[in-house]
Amino acid sequence: MGCGRPVAVTEEYCPECEGKKRNHDGGRFSFSYDQIAGSIYRFKYMKRPAYARGYAKVLCREQKEWFDAINADALIPVPLHAKRLMTRGYNQSKVLAGEISKLTGIPVRDKCVARIKNTRPQKQFDRNERLINLKNAFIVRENVVELKTVIIVDDIFTTGSTIDSLATELKRNGVERVFFLTLSAAGT
Repeated sequence: MGCGRPVAVTEEYCPECEGKKRNHDGGRFSFSYDQIAGSIYRFKYMKRPAYARGYAKVLCREQKEWFDAINADALIPVPLHAKRLMTRGYNQSKVLAGEISKLTGIPVRDKCVARIKNTRPQKQFDRNERLINLKNAFIVRENVVELKTVIIVDDIFTTGSTIDSLATELKRNGVERVFFLTLSAAGT
């Protein structure tokens, strides 16, 4: 019910999520981290945006019932800071969201949020440091009140700090339910 990691039938939350307050309403992923880590690295850092098409096919096939159940109004890719976008050349989350949109019909709203703080890469930090790193990192730039339910799209769910930070801002601006969809979750 938290991060979407597999749990025993008698459990609702994995050890990572148990007892932690989350600002998002749940999420899903379709690949184990060990299975896809190298592919995500190439997608993200070696200019392979075409990978998004295959990823989206798997996500949409495996998460079809979930998409239908939550009935999202929009897909919101995690934004990159302008400096990182210039270095990388594209936002992998936006590319992935675009491919998912083609298959589901859920519109992408990539301009409604911005990363205004050029944070250091999250992979360098533990959970508490990640929260500090992301403090005041995002801003909602457009009116999102008409969006009742959204799905944040990103590549990897690690501690949930990025998703929670973005979910906090979206809910503060009127979005009622915020879910996430990633390719993978660390530790799977």
